[in-house]
Amino acid sequence: MVSRLFNIMCHVIMPKRAGELSMPSLKVTLLTGRTLRQGQGKEYGKLSERYWKSVAICEIDPDDLKKLGIRDGKTVRVTTNHGSVAVRAVKSMRGPHQGRIFVPYGPWASVIVDSKTDGTGMPSFKGIEATVEPAADGEKVLALQELLHSHYGKK
Repeated sequence: MVSRLFNIMCHVIMPKRAGELSMPSLKVTLLTGRTLRQGQGKEYGKLSERYWKSVAICEIDPDDLKKLGIRDGKTVRVTTNHGSVAVRAVKSMRGPHQGRIFVPYGPWASVIVDSKTDGTGMPSFKGIEATVEPAADGEKVLALQELLHSHYGKK
C-alpha cells in the first residue's frame, strides 16, 4: 500500500509543449513551516539578504533531485493551484522523504499557498499538491522587493 501511495504521490512527468524541449517535473506534496535559519535571518530584518536566502528555498529529497536532474543550489520552480514561484533547491538533510518538499514560511511560500483561511485566521500550510521542476534557463530567485512587486504590485 505504501509503495502504491508513493507511486501516486510522486512521479516524474515529462511535459510536451509544441516547439519546446521537455523538462522533467515532479508531482509532490508541499509542506511549509518554520526553520532555525529563518528565525536567525529575521533578526537581520526581512529586507536583509540573509533572511531571503533562508526562506527563498525548497528542501528536496536527494533522490528527487536526481530524478529531476537538479543540483543543490540550482533554481527550481514550485507550482500549486494557488501560484508559482522560483526558489533555490536545497538538498534535504532530513528523510528520506521522496515526494515531499519543504519551503520555509515567508513571502515565497505565501505565493504558493491558498490565502483562504476557512474561518480559522490561518491558511493551510501543509499537504498542498505541487509540482517542482528545474527553472527555465536564466530564471532567478527574486529578491523580496522584486517578489512583492511581481506578485502583488507593491515595492
